[in-house]
Amino acid sequence: MATEINSIGLIELSSVAAGYLVQDTMLKAGSIQMLLARTICSGKYLIVVTGDVTSVQSALLAGANAAGASLIERRQIARVHPSVLQAIAQTVEIDPKQLRSIGVVETFSAASIIEVADTAVKTANVTLLRVHLAMALGGKGFVLMAGDVASVQAAVAAGSKVAGDDGMLVGRAVIPAPSPEIFREYI
Repeated sequence: MATEINSIGLIELSSVAAGYLVQDTMLKAGSIQMLLARTICSGKYLIVVTGDVTSVQSALLAGANAAGASLIERRQIARVHPSVLQAIAQTVEIDPKQLRSIGVVETFSAASIIEVADTAVKTANVTLLRVHLAMALGGKGFVLMAGDVASVQAAVAAGSKVAGDDGMLVGRAVIPAPSPEIFREYI
């Protein structure tokens, strides 16, 4: 029987050297899949893993212990919506007709944007187009979503509340009837 992938975990570190050590420690600590492990802006290292809730929890604990003072943030989201993983992998295909409205939420950290995206897609009928983690953003993150105006407004509001409660909200926008040129790469 295959292990259910229903949890995502993230560790952000202030050291690249510690990043490699933590990545190895996490892989040895639990039955997880590595989604992303790379340097990010400002000389930091980001690790994103997925697997069942218990395995991700074990890997995060082991990774945090190995990280020591290099640990910036550790976060786990249990029962993550499957579309979050697709949006991280940028494998979302969208019909241009779904671009009736788009929403963007931006956060100060890559880890916090995962929780924002998960909350947004669980709150309203939106399609997550992209979850961008840290690269070329100074370590920040953003989620891009589409749907009808009311759904996008509800999803952006819910995601923004999560980010705001953590002190991580940078900005948000809802754009009704967006110009197609804005999202040419998705059409």
